[in-house]
Amino acid sequence: MCSIILRIEDSGIFIGANRDEMLDRPWAAPAAHWPKRRGVIAGLDKTAGGTWMGLNEHGVMAAVLNRHGSLGPAPGKRSRGELPLLALAHPSAEAAVSALSRLDASAYRSFNLVIADCEQAFCLSGLERGMPVVSELGPGTWMITSGEPNEMRLPRIARHLPKFESAAWENWDLLLADNTAPWESALNIPPHNGFGTVSASLMALPKNTPPSWDFAAGPPHEAAFAEVILPF
Repeated sequence: MCSIILRIEDSGIFIGANRDEMLDRPWAAPAAHWPKRRGVIAGLDKTAGGTWMGLNEHGVMAAVLNRHGSLGPAPGKRSRGELPLLALAHPSAEAAVSALSRLDASAYRSFNLVIADCEQAFCLSGLERGMPVVSELGPGTWMITSGEPNEMRLPRIARHLPKFESAAWENWDLLLADNTAPWESALNIPPHNGFGTVSASLMALPKNTPPSWDFAAGPPHEAAFAEVILPF
């Protein structure tokens, strides 16, 4: 279960995210990993060839999260890591949502796909049937994990969303690094049965300046955030 937090303001959209994954699943830090996808910077899942989070030259961000009970692949299902790449083929969040809202959600294990630019943010929930359910995220602070946006019955959201709501975005790195117990509601998950938090991101999509992305290539209480070089 990954986590993504968005603050939607008049000045733009500001994002924090932790990636939780099997510790032995190989990956590479965000870069231009796909020669045929010009203008796309994203992390690379070396197992399936997709990504968990990326950004394109138009300032569109896309990130995918597993919904409850759907960790890992399943026979006959496509990799969810292709979904952010499909979204990043579009020039705006609205255009990406228009295209991906028509895909066959039954082709994938259940997912939450978050798409944003400096103007708008959306969550597309794939429930393994029909088409994804589209939710537009309005002004304020949103946290998405394995269920619905800001679903306070989920322990992680109930524990951490109020902290993000009250903190300045510039201090979100400290919140993402919180690995304190209990494990069931931890945001930065210590290694447990071969699973845990493996990386973190802070991304700014301001309206009047270019986007920025800082990436921690490890659990964020151990790995420092470093700037991702964006060639656009």
